[in-house]
Amino acid sequence: MADLKEQCVCIKFCFRLGKTAAETVTMLREAFKEEDLSQARVYEWFSWFKRGDMSLEDQPRSGRPSTSRTDENIKKIRVAIMFDRRQTIDKLEALTGVSGSSCQRILMEELHVKGIAVK
Repeated sequence: MADLKEQCVCIKFCFRLGKTAAETVTMLREAFKEEDLSQARVYEWFSWFKRGDMSLEDQPRSGRPSTSRTDENIKKIRVAIMFDRRQTIDKLEALTGVSGSSCQRILMEELHVKGIAVK
């Protein structure tokens, strides 16, 4: 998967060149193919840059860090869906030991899988 930071740098570059968010989305799709950031994320970055927040670093947040979205769990789920793309969330949960909601989040946000069956 393309590095998030790399795409954020590209977004900042386009912003500074005066490109629109829509133009930037198109260019990211062409450059990164299936690994591109979602349109919503690109627009979100553009809104931060417009407000003057030009930092690409994560800001400190309160709350407990995620313990289920680890590289190991992402790899387990990737392997499971590569073996059988028709896996349901329930089956993935049983196979990997990762909660259903975390499986769904990993599939959608990390692996960019669409059309997930719950049962």
